[in-house]
Amino acid sequence: MNIYSVDRIEDGLAVLLDDDDKSCAIPVDQLPFGTREGSILRLTDVGYVLDEEAENERRNKVLSLQEKLRNKR
Repeated sequence: MNIYSVDRIEDGLAVLLDDDDKSCAIPVDQLPFGTREGSILRLTDVGYVLDEEAENERRNKVLSLQEKLRNKR
C-alpha cells in the first residue's frame, strides 16, 4: 500500500507527495469526500482512502517538534 499526503489542491487537481517526496497530480473527484490539504491517503485495491490515524500521528509529531523548538529559547 502506498501512502500519500495532500500537498495542495488547485484547479481540480490534488498534488500528492509520497514519503520519498515524489509528487503526482490526481483529479479531486477520484479522492474520498473530505480530502483536504494535509490529508493522508492510502492507495488500496479499491482506490484512495483517508487515513485519519496516520494524519493525527503526523500532526501530533509536528506539534511536538514545534513545542520543543519554542522551549529552546
